[in-house]
Parts: sequence; C-alpha cells; structure tokens
Amino acid sequence: MKAEYVNPFLEGVYELFGMMLGCEAKRTGLALSDGSARPREMMALVGFSGPVKGTTGLHFPYDTGLAVAGRLLSIEITEWDETVSDTIGELANIVAGSAKARISEQVGETLELSLPVVLHGGEFDVRAPSKAVWLDVPMTCELGTFGLCLSFQGQ
Repeated sequence: MKAEYVNPFLEGVYELFGMMLGCEAKRTGLALSDGSARPREMMALVGFSGPVKGTTGLHFPYDTGLAVAGRLLSIEITEWDETVSDTIGELANIVAGSAKARISEQVGETLELSLPVVLHGGEFDVRAPSKAVWLDVPMTCELGTFGLCLSFQGQ
C-alpha cells in the first residue's frame, strides 16, 4: 500500500472530525489484515475506481456511531434508525470524496466513487477479493473509538 494513497483518507477523517464534528480524531494504531476479522457494530463502505481502485470504510461501535450521528445532526440519538444509517453512510462518503479529490490531483485522472453501503448488527462479514489486504486504522475521539479501513486492488 502506497502512503500517497493512504494519507488522503486519513486527512479526510481528520478534517471531517475537526471541521464538522468539532473534535480531534487520533490514530491509535495501524494493522494489516485479510479482512476476515469481525467488523464493528456499524460500518459504511465506499468503493473507488479509476487509476486507483479499492474500498474504504468507517466502522463504529454502536455508542460511538450514535454519538457521532447525534453530534453531526445536533440532536440526541439513542437507537439505530434510517437517520443514523444515512449519516454514517454520508460520513464515509465525505472521507472518500476528500481522498478522491487529493488522489485525482496526484494521478492526473479522476477517481469514481460508489454509493455508500451501510451495514449494522453483530452478524455480518465483509469479504474482499481473495488475496486483498486490508489496512485497519483504529482511531479515537472524544465521542469514542472507531476505525478507518482501506483495501486497494492492484496497488
């Protein structure tokens, strides 16, 4: 995985949390995986294609996801509903869009993004193509723990 493709996603998370949520996101680790580990309780995924191809996502425990959605919408949210799903999907879309702009400028060609897909519950698996390597970036902020995940194809 090339740092010049990973860093735009991290920068997107830092900007999102700082500007839109009014809190500082901090990276607490970095790990490579085959993607077989159980995801957190809610996850939003966005695919990207073009000269750089792959998938990115944000994953949250329920408490953090509800707190993040509530902070963004300036309302108290106590349980999962379509509003939370749409908000978590839009957060992943914002991070992907920010990275898209940066990477497109680097490579001189525009990336395309898929619509976000939002998953929740304790019993789902996320599978990537065989031999895909996932980068999992655990993070924290005042609202709780969460993570950024990335998988690149052919990189």
